[in-house]
Amino acid sequence: MPATTVIGSTGLVGHEILLQLLSHPSATAVSTLIRRDPPQPSLAPKHHQTIEPDSTKWPSTLSTLLPTPKSTLFSALGTTRSAAGGVDAQRKIDLDLNLELAKSAKESGKVSTYVLISSANADAGSKWNAYVQMKGELEEEVKKLGFEKTVIVRPGLILGEREKKRLGEEQVQWVAKGLRKWVPSGWVDSWAQDAGVIARAAVRAGLEEEVWEGRKLERTEGGKVWVMGQDEIVELGTAK
Repeated sequence: MPATTVIGSTGLVGHEILLQLLSHPSATAVSTLIRRDPPQPSLAPKHHQTIEPDSTKWPSTLSTLLPTPKSTLFSALGTTRSAAGGVDAQRKIDLDLNLELAKSAKESGKVSTYVLISSANADAGSKWNAYVQMKGELEEEVKKLGFEKTVIVRPGLILGEREKKRLGEEQVQWVAKGLRKWVPSGWVDSWAQDAGVIARAAVRAGLEEEVWEGRKLERTEGGKVWVMGQDEIVELGTAK
């Protein structure tokens, strides 16, 4: 039964991943690495929280707090251009820090499954969108690390209540939620998914071996990669 670690557990999807791991019978322990105390600290006995205000120290810190071998690492780490203060600053978190954490996890020898929350349309070759470009670059680099199992989750618009509102996103979320009252839910699911659904799909892929059966996988040196599109997110995240 695996132990797990979550990076980005204070974000919308990351927090949902944390909650689901804390109630998942297969997760024996759940570690998180954060910059500051969360508004509502978890009191779950199997939750082990490490606070490190300096995120540049996270890669070295991660290697010391990772649990037993064959553990699972979930990364939902990310920010926005406005919150970071520009594209270059966003890149340092969304790409550089994420990659350094993944490398640290690989070098530790303790992580067999790595689950990354990426983005729909991630493309390292994109010339028109810096966000999808950095997500695509990150995907390519983590594939090269050769984890036994790598899961790249590519959600569309993420629906849910964020602690900090994102410019323009609140209006689009309102449209998506409203449309579900008037059109088949599958139409909205094809481009927007609830944070809880995304998190459940990620957790199941990270912990439940049987959900890998019959999937289209990529092979890398040392492992296999599952790039999970929005249809699979909805399938796994809503299944009873």
